[in-house]
Amino acid sequence: MTEMVQVVIDSIRYGLMSQQRVIILREMDAERFLAIWVDNYMAEQITFSLQEVEVARPMSHDLIKNMLKSLNARILRVEVVAIRADVFYGNIIIQTDENKQINIDARPSDALALAVRTSVPIFVSKEVMESAGVEPENDIIDEKRQEPLGEVPSQTRETEAAVEDLSIFEQFLDDIEPNDEDDPKEEDKS
Repeated sequence: MTEMVQVVIDSIRYGLMSQQRVIILREMDAERFLAIWVDNYMAEQITFSLQEVEVARPMSHDLIKNMLKSLNARILRVEVVAIRADVFYGNIIIQTDENKQINIDARPSDALALAVRTSVPIFVSKEVMESAGVEPENDIIDEKRQEPLGEVPSQTRETEAAVEDLSIFEQFLDDIEPNDEDDPKEEDKS
């Protein structure tokens, strides 16, 4: 059996360059994160459940949960088991009333949507976490923990250089004077 690490859904965020959203999974016993891109529909399915939003009729994942309950089966856990060509693969582990365990191949987004609805643990294979997981750099973690709330962190050389670069841009903008020839209002008058 593949070695697994337990994770929780840390957050759901918008992608900066696309309409997709990203689910950030955080390892329970470490400062390591895994980002899984999902479409808006799946992000909403997961968000609704996390925020306990009531809907008039069962959503797809609620339907699956209700079907399993009617069949005396239950979800034990969900897993992200592999990544191939930037595509994640998942499993939903179900236990039947005869104590038989069934692994069902699933998109991780569907597995996560069911996990939040059934309050089951989420696991990621250690191999996937090692290849696709990210750890914040130690200095960022240390700064977060050491800076008291309400204080602005002291500037570093990098931030001072960035401020200097911005001041050059601000000076450029200050030096620009509007040209009456390019003013669309002036063109309308003729």
